[in-house]
Amino acid sequence: MDPGLRSGSGRPSWLDGRLFPFRSRFLELDGCRVHYVDEGEGAPLLLLHGNPTWSFLYRDIIGGLRDRFRCVALDYPGFGLSSAREGYGFTPAEHARIVERFLLALDLSDTTLMVQDWGGPIGLGVASRHPGRFRALVVGNTWAWPVNGNPRFELFSRLVGGPPGGFLIRNFNAFVNLLVPAGVRRGRLPKEVMAAYRGPFSRRSSREPTYVFPREILGSSDYLAGVERELESLAKLPVLIVWGDRDPAFREAERSRFEQAFPEHRTAILRGAGHFIQEDAADEIVAEIASWWR
Repeated sequence: MDPGLRSGSGRPSWLDGRLFPFRSRFLELDGCRVHYVDEGEGAPLLLLHGNPTWSFLYRDIIGGLRDRFRCVALDYPGFGLSSAREGYGFTPAEHARIVERFLLALDLSDTTLMVQDWGGPIGLGVASRHPGRFRALVVGNTWAWPVNGNPRFELFSRLVGGPPGGFLIRNFNAFVNLLVPAGVRRGRLPKEVMAAYRGPFSRRSSREPTYVFPREILGSSDYLAGVERELESLAKLPVLIVWGDRDPAFREAERSRFEQAFPEHRTAILRGAGHFIQEDAADEIVAEIASWWR
């Protein structure tokens, strides 16, 4: 984090504290300084973000559920308020190792895991290695298997994760400026919210993590194949699927695949919600989780 971006409160000047009124905590894990929030009491609810978001994405869900759960949300190294050690590659396998170290450092057990976007393959990969620590899953718009050969994902990965995307991401913060607004369908994000998503990637050099993820849609096929193989270890868990039906990335085919993988599921379709369901439908997600939990 650029020290020049910090306000007198110790938070970056681009982060409106009224939007994110939670105490920032930090852990040193594998040479990375990992930021997280830990709010409320009860069984842990571990919230994992994707690209190019961070724990800020879950602010309204944390606010709505911290009276029922201990809501824990971290930022992967290079995202949000977390910083990466020198040589960190920002791949999903590396992020999964950090999440695993985080899970063990906080000794989380009886945990409900919520995942969306890259949080799916990262979090489900970790959960499958520690199934005894997890009580239930909440699965948003995501996936957990290789997509090599799928024309839609292949095209996105090759364009956005290739030289054209690299140029636009590094020079114009394109993943945040273009794809975050495109992933919200029910309204426009306020300027203060967009500032919180732009802030971690204000410098050209800080945008590399958002470029690696689209490249790794194809590049991490071995990691994704491993996640798919181990999904069976989680098949007996109760699962709530919360799915935006206007997501251009993850559609009915991906949702159906999760419904087949997790027999003990309940599905809630978030009508009109796009890719970033936490922005489009936070109140509905809070209500669905509360109802399902009862």
